[in-house]
Amino acid sequence: MKDRSSPLQAGVSGLLVIDLQEAFVRRGQGHYAHPDPRRWTPARLAAYFDAVERQVLPNARRLARAFRAAGQEVLFTVIQSLTRDGRDRSLDHKLSSFHVPRGDPGGRVPPELELGEDEIVLPKTASGVFNATNVAYVLRNLGISDLVLCGVFTDQCVESAVRDAADRGFYVTLVGDACAGTTPEAHAHTLAAMAAYGRVRTTEEILGELAALRGAAA
Repeated sequence: MKDRSSPLQAGVSGLLVIDLQEAFVRRGQGHYAHPDPRRWTPARLAAYFDAVERQVLPNARRLARAFRAAGQEVLFTVIQSLTRDGRDRSLDHKLSSFHVPRGDPGGRVPPELELGEDEIVLPKTASGVFNATNVAYVLRNLGISDLVLCGVFTDQCVESAVRDAADRGFYVTLVGDACAGTTPEAHAHTLAAMAAYGRVRTTEEILGELAALRGAAA
């Protein structure tokens, strides 16, 4: 009987990369939002980008490559409005002055993640991809039941995706070392809390499961 601890299965597994986009992986991209300088101090911003550059992007790239090699789907979400003026944004994004316009380079998947020409990118304008897009419908159509998640921020958009995916009947795995939070403390707290909704694993552990899938198919 399959449960939350079960490893990934061939043909029904997919990787969903949350908001790893140019706006949030490059230093000096503050024109997309107006973070409170009392909270987002220079030291805090530096720590976030250090984590993204040294760990999150490299691990997300390794995961994406391994999913592709195992014949499993890779999908991306990006925060980006459907309009240039952002009138379609969620109330939360409007109140937060948070806006990546349609067609803006900040909404692009970084080249490090090697977006395939036929891979799916879903734009969203709210924290929760399951509320802001038809991702559940898309995943069902692709035959995905085992959903692996990584990206930013662990304690915001990633956490929303974990909770909503679990509520919608997906077996969820959160890859902790391929995520970054608003603070290291918030990141750690979310990893501990999300164990109630699915598996929390490392990149190496998921790469091992994908290697086993490839071996079984050989």
